[in-house]
Amino acid sequence: MDRPTWAPDGVDMTKASPARMYDALLGGSHNFEIDRKAAEMAKQLVPDLPRLALSNRAFLRRAVRYLSEAGIHQFLDVGSGIPTAGNVHEVAQQIDPRNRVLYIDIDPVAVAHSRTILIGNDHADALEADLRKPADLLARAAESGLIDFDQPVAILLIAVLHLVQDHEGPRELVGELRAAVPTGSHVAISHLSSAQRPAAAARLGDLSANQSHTGIRFRDRASITAMFDGWEPVEPGVVELPLWRPESDRDLHETPGRSLGLAGVGRKV
Repeated sequence: MDRPTWAPDGVDMTKASPARMYDALLGGSHNFEIDRKAAEMAKQLVPDLPRLALSNRAFLRRAVRYLSEAGIHQFLDVGSGIPTAGNVHEVAQQIDPRNRVLYIDIDPVAVAHSRTILIGNDHADALEADLRKPADLLARAAESGLIDFDQPVAILLIAVLHLVQDHEGPRELVGELRAAVPTGSHVAISHLSSAQRPAAAARLGDLSANQSHTGIRFRDRASITAMFDGWEPVEPGVVELPLWRPESDRDLHETPGRSLGLAGVGRKV
C-alpha cells in the first residue's frame, strides 16, 4: 500500500480513523482506502449520513461566529479533525484577524495537514494531544503561547466526545476543562445522539463496535445535556444540530426531528 506524501510516517493505514472518515464524508482527500470503505459502509446503513457531517460543520461555523461576536478572542479546538472549508481560524479571523486558534487532535494526519495550511499564520497552530489526558493537553496549550488561561477561552468540543468511552468519563473531562478557564469562557459541544433516530443510531453503533472499530458512542439527550453541567446554557440550549441558531435555510442540512446529532453552547459564570 503506497503511503501518500501528505501522510506522516508511522500512521497505521490499515485502521480507520474517525477524523479521516469524517473527511471522507465531507468529500475531502486526506483519507485512506480503509477510511473510505468504513464511511461507505456507514452510508449504506444510513444513506443521509453525509448530511449529518455537513450539519455538524455548519453548527461549528455558527458557534464560532457567535463566540467571536460575543468578544471571545481565543479558541481551543479539541478534536479538531482534518481541515476543510470553513475552518475555525478562517471564521474567527474574518471577524477579528487578531483572534487566536489552537487546533488539537490525536490523529497525526489531522495535525500535520493543519500545520501545513497554517504556515504564515502567526495566530494559529496545531498540536497532537489527547482529550483523555486533560492536564497534559492544557499544559501544552499554555506552552503554545496562543492560549492565555487568564482570559476567556472558547473550548470547542465538536464531534469528539462521542469517541470517549463511558469508563473514560466524558462528563468529567469537560468539567476538568471548565475548571481550567476563567469566568466568561464558553464551551461548544456537538455529539452523536440516539435521541431522534434510535434505530439508525443502533445500526451505526454496531458498525463502529464490530467492523470499523472506531469506538463511536451514540448517547441519549440526558447524557449529552449532562456534559454542560456547570455551564450556563446559551439559548436555545441543547438542540438538534440544525436547530442551534440557524442563519438561513442553507443551514438545514438535516430535517428537524431526524438529526443524528445534538449541540449546544454554554458560558462559565
